[in-house]
Amino acid sequence: MGVEIERKFLLQGEGWRSLGQPVLLRQGYLSSHKERVVRVRIEGEQATLTIKGRTVGASRGEWEYPIPLDEAAELLDGLCEQPLIEKYRSRIAIGPHVWEVDEFLGANAGLVVAEIELGSEDEAFDKPDWVGEEVTSDVRYLNANLIRHPYTRW
Repeated sequence: MGVEIERKFLLQGEGWRSLGQPVLLRQGYLSSHKERVVRVRIEGEQATLTIKGRTVGASRGEWEYPIPLDEAAELLDGLCEQPLIEKYRSRIAIGPHVWEVDEFLGANAGLVVAEIELGSEDEAFDKPDWVGEEVTSDVRYLNANLIRHPYTRW
């Protein structure tokens, strides 16, 4: 079993914008239950099916598998919960880590967050000046929750 250890932050300022190349992501959920999340994602020309377990602290089980692009599109458009999550993701290397900055579109427009994956919950990392308040434990910011409670309705 893979384990995802991820911390999530709001952004402050625009200093991140010139540091990464944004790529469009479309993702949907076959299950968005907090005990088990099953996600379909298309990122550029790659598609994945991801299964995630319950979050404990900043950690949770994660299994990810490549799937055919055309099948991912069929799942997103015909079987996944609606609305889909659409966002631009920029990956920004800072020291030994990569920050993923997500700028949301559609019903979540205006929301921009940065995530960092770590090897352990207490792992030290460099926090760039454009990274603001931590929201790791605020469930409103989970992508699976943003389909039911979009940012534009907060």
